[in-house]
Amino acid sequence: MTADGAARPDLLALTEDTLAALTNRGLVKRAAKELAAGAGAVVGAAADGSLTGRFPDGTEAVLPPGAGIDLGTCSCAATGTCRHLLGLILAYRQQATPQPEPTSPATAAGGDTPAAPDAPTGAPTGAPTGAPTGAAAPAGPGPAGGPDGSCPPVRSHPPGAADSTEPGGTPVRDGAAAGEGGPTGGGPDGIPVWSPGSVTDEELTAALGARAVAAARRTLARGYSARLTHPAPGAPEARAELATATVRFTVPGALGYAVTDARPEQRGPVVALAVWAFRAALAADPADPPADVRAGGPLRPARSADEAARAAAGLAADLLLDGAAHAGPVLAAGLHRVRGELAGHGMHWTADTTADLAEQLAEHASRGARHRPERFAELLAEVAARHRTGRHGTGEPGTTPLRRVRLTGLGCRVTGDAASRTAEVYFAHARAGVSLVLRRRWELTDAQAAGDRPAPHGPDLARRRVAGTTFGALAAGNVVSETASRTPGHVVAFGASRTGGTGVTTVGGSWTGLPEPLLVRDFGALAERVRARPPRPVRARVAADDLHVLAVHAVEDLGYDPAEQRVEAVLRDARGNRALLAAPHNPYAPGGLDALLAALGSIGGGPCHLSGFVRAAAGAGPAGSPGLVVEPLAVLAGSAVVVPDLAAGPPTAGTAPAARPVPDPVAGALAEALGALADTAHRGLRRLDRAGLDRLDRAAAALDRTGLATAASRVRAVPAAVVGGGAGAAVGPWTDAQLFLLTAADLYGSR
Repeated sequence: MTADGAARPDLLALTEDTLAALTNRGLVKRAAKELAAGAGAVVGAAADGSLTGRFPDGTEAVLPPGAGIDLGTCSCAATGTCRHLLGLILAYRQQATPQPEPTSPATAAGGDTPAAPDAPTGAPTGAPTGAPTGAAAPAGPGPAGGPDGSCPPVRSHPPGAADSTEPGGTPVRDGAAAGEGGPTGGGPDGIPVWSPGSVTDEELTAALGARAVAAARRTLARGYSARLTHPAPGAPEARAELATATVRFTVPGALGYAVTDARPEQRGPVVALAVWAFRAALAADPADPPADVRAGGPLRPARSADEAARAAAGLAADLLLDGAAHAGPVLAAGLHRVRGELAGHGMHWTADTTADLAEQLAEHASRGARHRPERFAELLAEVAARHRTGRHGTGEPGTTPLRRVRLTGLGCRVTGDAASRTAEVYFAHARAGVSLVLRRRWELTDAQAAGDRPAPHGPDLARRRVAGTTFGALAAGNVVSETASRTPGHVVAFGASRTGGTGVTTVGGSWTGLPEPLLVRDFGALAERVRARPPRPVRARVAADDLHVLAVHAVEDLGYDPAEQRVEAVLRDARGNRALLAAPHNPYAPGGLDALLAALGSIGGGPCHLSGFVRAAAGAGPAGSPGLVVEPLAVLAGSAVVVPDLAAGPPTAGTAPAARPVPDPVAGALAEALGALADTAHRGLRRLDRAGLDRLDRAAAALDRTGLATAASRVRAVPAAVVGGGAGAAVGPWTDAQLFLLTAADLYGSR
């Protein structure tokens, strides 16, 4: 090794396991084998700490100071980290590690210790013990190490975190919040212990790059949770478990050697998030930082929770007055602003409702296919209902990590429109007793949207990849993941990992072992629970709350209605209770009904398990009539899971036609009244003309003819308020009528 080089304690702190985690074990073994065979590098150390390794084959590798192995360069043809960079590190470690001195016969016999031999050629007098051969002792503390060549001294306050004084003389410590500097922790006897929270943002940017830090700041703005293992004397490694990755700081003070199981492109952002999590913990309690922290998130809203809820209700009223067709950009911007305030207060149900409203406005403004007047009217009423009842959410964090979670696939639903396709994979989280959903949407290309090229359908989406596997495998398998997280709305996401973060196996008998109420054996009891639920506008706003697995004892009257393009059957449980299976044709899954008929036909009417969305059957019905309607998602027949929306099976012939349903005048009257109210909200109460008033009167008359007199009076109150008091006076009556009809339709089972 050449002289005048600065010591590299960061490299001396590395182990072969750490190097293997940063690269791969095969490269480390090859580099170690070449070094042992005498084909290692001749190491040269510069005064600034950079290392150069020259190999017998002429290859030259360079490792700059204060940088991780990924920033090293090599003259070989390999892309990325190569064995030569690893060989350089191993050669430096071998040459820098002090070798035990041989014991002389005199010493062994108890004689005096012989005088130390002269220093090796090129080693200056006074070189520290254990310093690399030819490395000069640093004159004082510097970036490479302390005065004795050991690890860098730990500062109790990093640059930029010194005490300052605000105008007015109040002393404050920089770094009190995530995203700013913070102090290190302390060990016993006042010996400081390095913590990643002591890293400043300037150092973070220098080590990881501005792009990685900027990407991490977007997550910081949304807020995230982390579980931390803080360093301690004797255990200096710091560890952060994030929702999507785990980060280990293996070398104190050297971010370049932080180890993570995230994919290479995500390494920088997750290391930054881990640093900020440690910083938030130190800000919370410098003496005893907590293990579980919440970092970042929306700034504390200027308005209180009640004020934010009132603001959301006021925006909904303004939208009703102007209508979706005439709402300007100011209202849309107001929805986005109040959505952030609601989320900052943990009011996620109302926040999600306002976000959906903003999306409906954007879709209408762009003439998108996802805008629906009925949906827009439902969302307006939901904001008002949540404001009236105070049911805004549970206050839980925006994202919750799921550690070593096991999920059971319950099927997939494929939807779409003229511009996109969406796949929703549903899971049972047996331990928590809830259902979760994974959503992905793909925009169609211009050629696909124009019909020049075929657009993807269910079987095509089943082959799309996510979390290292396919949608088809997730929908029909058991999933074990270490990188999953969920939102308050039970939407699940899988993080990117290099080291087996998510694995999939066959379902087997997992469906049969699900807990109540995910697994339903008594259809009658489920029907009672469904009818006892709160109205949908004030219900918990979680995905798949009406998804269940039904233990079916028998399948009867299986048939296909060609006019309605729907498969129907009667399902019986072991007690004889009945449920109606109704599976409409899905144009985005052309083989779905054929696959469903084949799966149900294969069991010959015998027992099976079936997952699906459950609602109450329309009307009271005679004794013994089905109390539930089930829209199937997947069928477990034997050990095979059939997911109709992802299937491309051949058509099934010879199925008996299903009985034609009798038109329901009550359901029809409710639907017409809801349509009239939706048209009113679309136009806006300020622009309600004679045609709109007449449609509301006709809808009220239809409700009267079916015996729904109270509903009819609620609908008539809307045009009466417009005529008698103007548009502003009709906001309350419209909201009352919309909520009444939505609740009636839910209770009747027509929605």
